[in-house]
Amino acid sequence: MVATPLQPRRRRVGRVRAREPDEQGHVERGGVRIGYETFGFDGPDAATRPTVVFVPIDTIVHSRAWKGQVPYLAQHYRVVTIDPRGNGRTDRPTYSSAYDDLEFVADTVAVMDHLQLERATLVGICLSAWHAILVAHLHPGRVDGIVAVAPWVKDSTPPHRWRLEAQEGFEEERESYEGWALTNRHVWRDNWAAFPRFFFDQMLPEPHSTKQLEDVVGFACETTGETMLTAEDGAYFPETVEEGEQIMSGLTAPVLVVRGTDDRCQPPGRADTLVRLTGGEQLVIEGAGHLPMARHPVAVSRAIRRFVDRVHGFPAPPRPRRRRRPRVLYLSSPIGLGHVRRDLAVADAMRQQDPDLEVEWLTQSPVAAFLEQRGEVVHPASRLLASESGHFEAESGEHDLHAFDAVRRMDEVLVNNFMVFDDLVEREAYDLWIGDEAWDLDHFLHEHPDLKRAPFVWMTDFVGWVPMPEGGEREALLTADYNAEMVEHVARTPSLRDRSVFVGDPGDVVDLPLGPGLPTARSWTEEHFDFAGYVMGDRPDPARRGELRERFGWTDDDVVCVVSVGGSGVGHHLLRRVAAAYAPARQRVPGLRMVVVAGPRIDPGALDLPDGVEVHGFVPDLDLHHAACDIAVVQGGLSTTMELTAARRPFLYVPLGRHFEQQVHVRHRLDRHRAGRPLAYAEADPDRIAEELAACLAQPVDYLPVPSDGAARAARLALEAL
Repeated sequence: MVATPLQPRRRRVGRVRAREPDEQGHVERGGVRIGYETFGFDGPDAATRPTVVFVPIDTIVHSRAWKGQVPYLAQHYRVVTIDPRGNGRTDRPTYSSAYDDLEFVADTVAVMDHLQLERATLVGICLSAWHAILVAHLHPGRVDGIVAVAPWVKDSTPPHRWRLEAQEGFEEERESYEGWALTNRHVWRDNWAAFPRFFFDQMLPEPHSTKQLEDVVGFACETTGETMLTAEDGAYFPETVEEGEQIMSGLTAPVLVVRGTDDRCQPPGRADTLVRLTGGEQLVIEGAGHLPMARHPVAVSRAIRRFVDRVHGFPAPPRPRRRRRPRVLYLSSPIGLGHVRRDLAVADAMRQQDPDLEVEWLTQSPVAAFLEQRGEVVHPASRLLASESGHFEAESGEHDLHAFDAVRRMDEVLVNNFMVFDDLVEREAYDLWIGDEAWDLDHFLHEHPDLKRAPFVWMTDFVGWVPMPEGGEREALLTADYNAEMVEHVARTPSLRDRSVFVGDPGDVVDLPLGPGLPTARSWTEEHFDFAGYVMGDRPDPARRGELRERFGWTDDDVVCVVSVGGSGVGHHLLRRVAAAYAPARQRVPGLRMVVVAGPRIDPGALDLPDGVEVHGFVPDLDLHHAACDIAVVQGGLSTTMELTAARRPFLYVPLGRHFEQQVHVRHRLDRHRAGRPLAYAEADPDRIAEELAACLAQPVDYLPVPSDGAARAARLALEAL
């Protein structure tokens, strides 16, 4: 059985999905309400685009199991998902005939009728793939095509031995239950959660499937053992193998079968039967288990997209033609504005070193607007990216953001955004890709190295996921698993990254083990990365500090404290907390002038700050404000704190709670540079903030110098990959 640390967590309220449904509703049949969601394609030819319907999946889960496919496919087609009887937004009937095969078929047709869908491509997995086949058999005029993932079909293929033994012992009462013996009526009735923890561990045999396992066990726990027992007694259709094979032989709709080579639920013979009897296509994913749409979402999404396009006669994208001038696609992380400042510095340095170079950006708010204001070319495909900043804001609490968990729960956002990238580079030719902490790009390219079409430069300022102490055994296990996957990716395809650039020096990397049996982060980074030194944009001339203060309206008598939290909306609690310290701080610091910068995603008018505190919205030249101020109070983000370090300004920094990067990686680098004064948010009451401000101002600045050639060095490394 799966260890306790992998049990699912309670779903957070307000979590951002990669694509929210355009409509949620119910269709009632025989007193049972069937829940559905629609995702509309809004392109210029929307009226003529096909529809993809995910038929009601097996009762043990619900339609969110397709979250790796739905947002991307909705960029090309109208998409409909239907929850099964017994789970999700659909009712849970208490009589077994409600779960007959033909009821699931009728539910699919009823939703299509309600939405006035004449035809659709149907997608199903396992038993729901058979239900899609039955819809095509009974209503052939309604089905354009069938995608059957890991299909169950009515044929003569015997079940896997372990499944057969489990079925034979289903009614048996035992003293203890382990392994496949958990497929048992008494376990389902009395301890339902034990079964999906074991079962889906078997369905996801691929290494590093912790997130997918957590998700699907969570979906299973949204139903009950009693409901599953009722569904188990539903009637299959048809009754005989001969009739089942006749149904498959008689299908007129084209069929695509997707299966893995390590499917421990459905034997390969069933997929082979469906392909043989229908003349269908088959995609076999090496090493995949029973849930390839969860563990291999890119492969499954690409397969569905290409199948639907072939069925409808859409031409394949033309082979992109390269331009005469070298062209770079730059992916800049949208979490805040720190990355884009350094990315602009690198891009500028690259254009200085190669004046013919063209740079286009694939990014999102708030970075996209910042770049456009600077006259940069942001590719229109950026509008299709799911919001990473919005996701992190939804995950945050009061100055608290569990960064590792937030990244894990951003999986559907990352899949969607990689698919946007993949579509783009399939249509348009680039000579170089640069990803600054573009985690989606790096991860899925390593998973699918055949999709690499250009040299790839990876850039980051930290290496290694780090568990927070309060996360205990579970978090230590998960971070080590993620680190192990990273190490294995690079070992398996060492040439996939043409350059790995660390933004900093070797001493800036934490010297912590990546996990049991793994190297330390520093030793592994030294082996696999080039070091650019810290990267910044143009640094304000210290001799101009007086000129800048005059420009901002700050006098020589003002002791200016700039309070800022970067480009995300996570820091509004800190802004209020520091502003509340204004009065006691003025008692300790005569002439104190507090300037609060809300940034692009926080409404300054909603902060309700004390009288005397100045507040501004987005300030595009925040770096100049930091260079000219007397002291700053900021979050623990690396870009802002290193900007202040380079400008040799006193500053307090308040790392977000449970944010491993700010709490560990950034703290380590600032300690090395002897820069800044850390303050825990839990201890930051107004009097303590006032005391720390006064102490920080009184402490002489003795920072380690920050070299100024990082952008040029990073640019040279990137251009060497061309």
